[in-house]
Amino acid sequence: MGKRLYVGSLPFETTEDQLQTMFSAHGTVSSVKLITDRDTGRSKGFGFVEMADEAAAQEAIKKLNGSQLGSRSIVVNEARPMEDRNRGGFGGGGGGRGGYGGGGGGGRGRY
Repeated sequence: MGKRLYVGSLPFETTEDQLQTMFSAHGTVSSVKLITDRDTGRSKGFGFVEMADEAAAQEAIKKLNGSQLGSRSIVVNEARPMEDRNRGGFGGGGGGRGGYGGGGGGGRGRY
Protein backbone atom coordinates (compact mmCIF):
# COMPACT_ATOMS: atom_id res chain seq x y z
CA MET A 1 0.00 0.00 0.00
CA GLY A 2 1.18 3.51 -0.79
CA LYS A 3 1.58 6.58 1.35
CA ARG A 4 -1.39 8.96 1.51
CA LEU A 5 -0.67 12.70 1.49
CA TYR A 6 -2.92 15.61 2.43
CA VAL A 7 -2.79 18.52 -0.03
CA GLY A 8 -4.37 21.75 1.18
CA SER A 9 -4.76 25.44 0.43
CA LEU A 10 -5.45 24.61 -3.21
CA PRO A 11 -6.98 27.13 -5.60
CA PHE A 12 -10.64 26.15 -6.08
CA GLU A 13 -10.15 25.66 -9.82
CA THR A 14 -7.45 22.97 -9.33
CA THR A 15 -8.20 19.67 -11.08
CA GLU A 16 -7.24 16.10 -10.19
CA ASP A 17 -5.28 15.95 -13.45
CA GLN A 18 -3.17 18.94 -12.37
CA LEU A 19 -2.35 17.25 -9.05
CA GLN A 20 -1.56 13.98 -10.84
CA THR A 21 0.92 15.78 -13.11
CA MET A 22 2.44 17.82 -10.29
CA PHE A 23 3.02 14.84 -7.97
CA SER A 24 4.11 12.36 -10.66
CA ALA A 25 7.29 14.42 -11.10
CA HIS A 26 8.32 13.03 -7.69
CA GLY A 27 7.32 9.37 -8.08
CA THR A 28 4.48 7.07 -9.04
CA VAL A 29 1.03 8.39 -8.10
CA SER A 30 -1.45 5.66 -7.12
CA SER A 31 -4.53 7.88 -6.79
CA VAL A 32 -5.73 11.48 -6.55
CA LYS A 33 -8.94 12.64 -4.85
CA LEU A 34 -10.08 16.27 -4.64
CA ILE A 35 -12.72 16.87 -1.99
CA THR A 36 -15.78 18.66 -3.33
CA ASP A 37 -18.89 20.16 -1.79
CA ARG A 38 -21.71 17.62 -1.96
CA ASP A 39 -24.31 20.22 -2.96
CA THR A 40 -22.41 22.48 -5.37
CA GLY A 41 -19.74 20.10 -6.67
CA ARG A 42 -17.18 22.87 -6.13
CA SER A 43 -13.74 22.01 -4.77
CA LYS A 44 -13.26 22.60 -1.05
CA GLY A 45 -9.62 23.52 -1.67
CA PHE A 46 -8.03 20.30 -0.43
CA GLY A 47 -7.55 16.71 -1.41
CA PHE A 48 -5.46 13.58 -1.07
CA VAL A 49 -2.73 12.08 -3.22
CA GLU A 50 -1.52 8.54 -2.69
CA MET A 51 2.09 7.94 -3.69
CA ALA A 52 3.24 4.40 -4.52
CA ASP A 53 5.96 4.31 -1.85
CA GLU A 54 7.35 6.12 1.20
CA ALA A 55 10.40 7.54 -0.62
CA ALA A 56 8.23 9.16 -3.31
CA ALA A 57 5.89 10.55 -0.65
CA GLN A 58 8.74 12.12 1.34
CA GLU A 59 10.24 13.59 -1.84
CA ALA A 60 6.86 15.12 -2.79
CA ILE A 61 6.42 16.61 0.70
CA LYS A 62 9.94 18.08 0.64
CA LYS A 63 9.59 19.60 -2.83
CA LEU A 64 5.93 20.63 -2.92
CA ASN A 65 5.03 21.79 0.61
CA GLY A 66 4.96 25.60 0.46
CA SER A 67 5.24 25.67 -3.34
CA GLN A 68 3.03 27.88 -5.51
CA LEU A 69 0.02 26.56 -7.37
CA GLY A 70 -1.77 29.37 -9.13
CA SER A 71 -1.83 32.25 -6.66
CA ARG A 72 -1.65 30.05 -3.54
CA SER A 73 1.09 28.51 -1.46
CA ILE A 74 0.00 24.90 -0.98
CA VAL A 75 0.35 22.62 2.04
CA VAL A 76 1.55 19.04 1.57
CA ASN A 77 1.99 16.62 4.48
CA GLU A 78 1.25 13.07 5.55
CA ALA A 79 -2.47 12.43 5.81
CA ARG A 80 -3.60 11.45 9.31
CA PRO A 81 -6.35 8.93 9.94
CA MET A 82 -9.68 10.57 10.83
CA GLU A 83 -9.67 9.28 14.40
CA ASP A 84 -6.35 11.06 15.08
CA ARG A 85 -7.50 14.47 13.88
CA ASN A 86 -10.06 15.36 16.54
CA ARG A 87 -8.78 13.90 19.78
CA GLY A 88 -10.76 15.18 22.74
CA GLY A 89 -13.23 17.18 20.71
CA PHE A 90 -16.14 15.50 22.41
CA GLY A 91 -16.39 13.52 25.57
CA GLY A 92 -16.48 13.91 29.27
CA GLY A 93 -19.88 13.31 30.81
CA GLY A 94 -21.82 15.97 32.58
CA GLY A 95 -21.99 16.01 36.36
CA GLY A 96 -25.75 15.65 36.57
CA ARG A 97 -27.82 17.17 39.33
CA GLY A 98 -26.64 14.91 42.09
CA GLY A 99 -28.54 13.39 44.97
CA TYR A 100 -32.25 12.80 45.22
CA GLY A 101 -34.69 15.59 44.70
CA GLY A 102 -35.13 16.59 48.34
CA GLY A 103 -37.45 13.94 49.82
CA GLY A 104 -40.14 14.38 52.48
CA GLY A 105 -38.08 13.93 55.66
CA GLY A 106 -39.40 14.02 59.27
CA GLY A 107 -40.71 17.31 60.48
CA ARG A 108 -44.05 18.08 62.15
CA GLY A 109 -47.25 16.41 61.27
CA ARG A 110 -50.43 18.21 60.26
CA TYR A 111 -52.48 17.69 63.44
